[in-house]
Amino acid sequence: MSAQRPETPAARPELPIRMLNDRLLVQLDQDASERRSTAGIVIPATAAVGKRLTWGAVVAVGQHVRQVTVGDRVLFDPDERAEVELEARTYLLLREKDVHAVAEPRGDGQGTGLYL
Repeated sequence: MSAQRPETPAARPELPIRMLNDRLLVQLDQDASERRSTAGIVIPATAAVGKRLTWGAVVAVGQHVRQVTVGDRVLFDPDERAEVELEARTYLLLREKDVHAVAEPRGDGQGTGLYL
């Protein structure tokens, strides 16, 4: 019998785009639209708060990107971005310098452990 490779969550078909220079193509996290308070109250994305950063997953990088790779979860300011639609999905276009942090995976395989 041949061993089958399990599908990885980051595996996806090639995008019809090639990023240039220091650009990143990021897919916004699903939970970015609303949040929950510690008491479980849903806070909509339209609620006025201070400057709030956003998490997203990197799906493509340009050839001059040095510190971010495809599949990384990055923290960025949602005001410093541009949107692009590819294959009926909306992605964000960022420069590498606009990324504030990259989430480090936890050793137990349970995600990043970040609750920002």
